[in-house]
Amino acid sequence: MAEKIQTPIEFLVALQDLDIMLKEIEEVKALGFEVDNEGKTTLGRAREELAAKIKKQLVNNYERLRSRYKRAIVPVKDDTCLGCFMRVPTSVTSHGRTDQEVLTCENCGRFLYWLS
Repeated sequence: MAEKIQTPIEFLVALQDLDIMLKEIEEVKALGFEVDNEGKTTLGRAREELAAKIKKQLVNNYERLRSRYKRAIVPVKDDTCLGCFMRVPTSVTSHGRTDQEVLTCENCGRFLYWLS
């Protein structure tokens, strides 16, 4: 999986996807269903491997945002942050479309990525 991922925001989005899957496993358990622990262990290992490939500061910021919001990384559509629904300034939008930099919403602080 990580071989196809190239930019820092792609790594962060993949990390968020793994965290969502891990959380869903816990939610299914909370409903009283039996869940295979091997799948959870495999996802946990994949998460650790992926997190190790991301700069520590980005992971720390991601963890801080994740404790505050259900989704720490949100898309931008029509120049609007889909986390807080505020318009993203043009200066941020012009840099963000390349996905080479990790940019944040000036209003809510979430990491942003652009839908292509």
